[in-house]
Amino acid sequence: MNFGHRNGKEWYQKMDKKTILAEGKAVLGIEFGSTRIKAVAIDEKGNVLAQGDHGWENRYENGVWTYSEEDIWGGLRDCYKSLVKNVKEEYGVTLSSFAAIGISAMMHGYLAFDEAGKLLVPFRTWRNTITEDAASVLTDAFGFNIPQRWSIAHLYQAMRNGEAHIGSVAHFTTLAGWVHEKLTGEKVLGVGDASGMFPIDSATGDYDARMLDIFDTLPEAKKVSFKLRDILPKVLSAGEAAGVLTEEGAKLLDESGNLKAGIPLCPPEGDAGTGMTATNSVGLRTGNISAGTSVFAMVVLEKPLSKVYPQIDLVTTPDGAAVAMVHCNNCTSDINAWVNLFGEFGKLMGYEIKTGELFTKLYSAALDGEPDCGGLLSYNFVSGEPVVNVEDGAPMVKRTAESHFTLSNFMRMHMYSALGALKVGLDLLLKEEGVKVDKMLGHGGYFKTPVVGQKIAAAAVGAPVSVMETAGEGGAWGIGLLAAYMLACGQQKKSLQEYLDEVIFSDMKAETMAPDAKDVAGFEAFMKTFKAGLNL
Repeated sequence: MNFGHRNGKEWYQKMDKKTILAEGKAVLGIEFGSTRIKAVAIDEKGNVLAQGDHGWENRYENGVWTYSEEDIWGGLRDCYKSLVKNVKEEYGVTLSSFAAIGISAMMHGYLAFDEAGKLLVPFRTWRNTITEDAASVLTDAFGFNIPQRWSIAHLYQAMRNGEAHIGSVAHFTTLAGWVHEKLTGEKVLGVGDASGMFPIDSATGDYDARMLDIFDTLPEAKKVSFKLRDILPKVLSAGEAAGVLTEEGAKLLDESGNLKAGIPLCPPEGDAGTGMTATNSVGLRTGNISAGTSVFAMVVLEKPLSKVYPQIDLVTTPDGAAVAMVHCNNCTSDINAWVNLFGEFGKLMGYEIKTGELFTKLYSAALDGEPDCGGLLSYNFVSGEPVVNVEDGAPMVKRTAESHFTLSNFMRMHMYSALGALKVGLDLLLKEEGVKVDKMLGHGGYFKTPVVGQKIAAAAVGAPVSVMETAGEGGAWGIGLLAAYMLACGQQKKSLQEYLDEVIFSDMKAETMAPDAKDVAGFEAFMKTFKAGLNL
């Protein structure tokens, strides 16, 4: 056999990957993120074999942040087509099957359907802050924090508004749940994603029965023909089977017709659950920060919180353990806008700067900024931010005559601001409640530039933050791991934590950075001004 100029070992490794893909032994993970739909094909050890993606953006239409049905299904097909192209070009293989598939998406929001499966109103995403009234009433009724973005808040707000479609509701779910249903015909949801629709009882791994009963006694709920239990998707835990790809589902996903039906799917999950999985933070006293378009931090709890906090959600891991989550609608969107502006200036001056290099240079400049950003202040609220009671988007930069207006301070200010609302919630969790965290892992675009986001996040949390070498893989990789875990459960029953520790992360490298005392003090000083200026 002639290897030509190729390294023999690399050639054999590539052949192994080719065989896995050609024989349908790879696992497919697809996640619908805020700005990108991503697909990854992995082997049984979690190694990425190929990937594809599709860029998309939410729209603000008729007072609602949404994605159209065309956006969803066209984006899904284009993302899969991108993966197919990658596999063909890299390995010369035409994809026709997988060992398993997993679907994940942004949590929360509102997708309601009639008996025939018709979408009744345009998708209302997690980004909407239009359910304050309903969220408040439900929080009081349940004695449990119901955030505005939760699916139950959207349903109840529609009831309170007297919206005409409510009389036709036969089912409602999340984006991951809908895509999974179209692929399999099954109305199911992974417990982590379900916990963003309605509160979960970790003892039973199902919707909280007491709160379901309370909901049905509310005045508006008494007026409808359905019981809440009957319109919610069935809850499944990680490792359970969740249906198989139907003929219709295969055609929906793959326009070429090469993809075969019959492939098993794992329970569809939300981006919180896939983030926990992708960072191996599903065990007690572990936490993670997922920072991109939105930002959330999660800690797996040892015991219940002492009281209800509007700033803290209680959700679950993909296998049902209780998790405290601080979720903020805004993170890097405002930074991205400023970076793009600097890119435009570069073009004006005759320089074509690659986007990745532009982000790296500007993010890195933040390291040279003063610990308190030189007195500069910004708010990154492109949309409303319930954690700090800001109803509408209003990004702004503020400074005084005494502020040190330098590029390094300016970028550091934006890096701080991106985590400002998150820190408000985390301080309640870590300082007031005394929740213990043994390890905090960071992932998402905020951490893509080495050191910068990690160093600032450590200052925000006041604890070491680790970033794994897989941090850039994200939620598509995480749901791929959950699909692979389902297959592993069919062979040998392991807990999700055991599976991740022993099979996926046993030799995974991670860079850990402890907080710098000056950075911690500087962030605290910034936060005093940040909180004081919120009335702006």
